[in-house]
Amino acid sequence: MASKQQVRASHILIKHEGSQRKASWNDPDCRIISATTRDVAVPELCSLRDNITSGRTHFEEVTSRYSHCSYAKRGGDLGDLGRGQMQKPFEDATFSLKVGEMSDIVDTDGVHIILRTS
Repeated sequence: MASKQQVRASHILIKHEGSQRKASWNDPDCRIISATTRDVAVPELCSLRDNITSGRTHFEEVTSRYSHCSYAKRGGDLGDLGRGQMQKPFEDATFSLKVGEMSDIVDTDGVHIILRTS
């Protein structure tokens, strides 16, 4: 069970040309990521978020198809996370969410939406 200093979260990550590590499990040659700007990645992620919140699709389905993170194979589940383990914007967003709540766009090394699961 997560303490006040731990949360459990899942996320969807869309990398773009400004990401430090461009390779991903579904774009190992970095062709798509290198050709994607942040200005393209954000609306794409917003559209995916809208599809989830409207019930047209499920978070895990979107994650497994579109997320550039290797955790996509686990539905985006990052497991239990404590303070100091994440990049600051990700940590701040994750800890500010209520259980079951999904974030707006969060910028780190790419753009994310985060779902707090506990």
